[in-house]
Amino acid sequence: MHTSSEATSILPKHGVVTLFGYGIQARVDRGHLILEDGIGAARRHARFPRVGHGLRRLIVVGSDGIVSLAALRWLADQDAAFVMLDRDGSVLATTGPVRPSDARLRRAQALASQSGLALHIVRELISQKLAGQARVVSEKLLDSRTAKGISDFRDELATAETPESIRLIESQAGAAYWSCWHNLSINYPRNDLRRIPDHWRVFGVRISPLSGSPRLAVNPANAILNYLYALLESEARLAAAALGLDPGLGVLHADKPNRDSLACDLMEPVRPQVDTFVLDWITREPLRREWFFEQRDGNCRLMGPFAVRLAETARTWGRAVAPFAEWTSRALWSVTSKSIRQSVPASRLTQRHRREAKGSMSLPINRTPRPESVCRICGTSIESGRTYCVLCGVTVSKENLVELAKRGRVAAQCPEAQASRADSQRRHEAAKRGWLASSLPSWLNNETYTNKIQPRLATITVPAIATAIGVSMPYATDIRAGRRRPHPRHWQALAELVGVSLDE
Repeated sequence: MHTSSEATSILPKHGVVTLFGYGIQARVDRGHLILEDGIGAARRHARFPRVGHGLRRLIVVGSDGIVSLAALRWLADQDAAFVMLDRDGSVLATTGPVRPSDARLRRAQALASQSGLALHIVRELISQKLAGQARVVSEKLLDSRTAKGISDFRDELATAETPESIRLIESQAGAAYWSCWHNLSINYPRNDLRRIPDHWRVFGVRISPLSGSPRLAVNPANAILNYLYALLESEARLAAAALGLDPGLGVLHADKPNRDSLACDLMEPVRPQVDTFVLDWITREPLRREWFFEQRDGNCRLMGPFAVRLAETARTWGRAVAPFAEWTSRALWSVTSKSIRQSVPASRLTQRHRREAKGSMSLPINRTPRPESVCRICGTSIESGRTYCVLCGVTVSKENLVELAKRGRVAAQCPEAQASRADSQRRHEAAKRGWLASSLPSWLNNETYTNKIQPRLATITVPAIATAIGVSMPYATDIRAGRRRPHPRHWQALAELVGVSLDE
């Protein structure tokens, strides 16, 4: 294995390892899985033993490298899946743990259109999808009118008599759904804005002008969606295969070469969860320019390190698609001839039967990895919950202070402010004229104020001083600091406030 002084270790995150770059290697050496990737001299490597490795998914982005048969066998022995993706959001290959399948289940799947099960399964999957889209539009995009329209389309599913009519309803609901995304602003760090094309600054439409379909996205937001959908599709393939279903025999998507139609069916109800993840990301955090590159035809692709970060969500989508895959398996199983001992298929993905046997009905919590937080100015990675890095935070604070000072000066010269100051000055002048110096006790003089009252004001809060003598907060602050000496008519109130009396 080639290493260099710049080589870094590859560690699983959320059970996922993603390889990218050139000269990718996945092989076995003396029982250990050896992984290597990178670009140029910047290489990464890993060596995983058969026990305690924590690897559940090995994802390869790109096609330059070698994956040995021994490596695929190592992954299968460890119940880990292998997925090969292209950066344009297409699944090139998927393999997972091999389990025996039941021919009766696959026969029921192949005959689903004749038995009427196809319509039942399609109606449920699309119903769940439209319900999810309505929630996204209502709760995230705050468009109750469109959400109501999508819900109305969902109600029409009950009367649809063919998968084709369901596809039509789904497409109409989808058009309304994506119209709400069209003008969604995409944020970038301030320093990246000069390098951002205008069509990258909004979500735009899902249909790419390069392909006439969502493929070959021309902006980052759609490229992210395509890549996450590719991860979801690979998880749907793995789920179908694990349950003994044929990933290629779909019930909604038509049969096409090089497409696993059932996997595309199973991923439909989970798409809104992916959409929510992306929507939360692009509305909370800016996207960095260096995460993407633009090909000569305008196709927007993901850079390797960013694709790695997104790939960490793979198992999240696997857990999300599992209940729908098992439900589909049970629906197909219901029309097969079976023995008394086996009334329902195994719940290998969710372990539902095992939890029910133990008296637990709740599903495991599905935690999605958090998007990376970056500085809104320079794009540097920062801690979650922060807005700027330390250096940019200082710059922004200075800019905010300058801006606030400008606003303050403008506000101070407005007619309302000038009238308020004039009224205050008239009141204070009238109070001075009406005050008699003889009303001040003889012991309360300049020396007493300077030596006894003023030092004790440091222990009194500014609001207390302002309230006691009826002055503004800024003026009370200056009095407390000794920068201003109040009129003698205020001395007695201040003496009482700090506890100075004749006895002292």
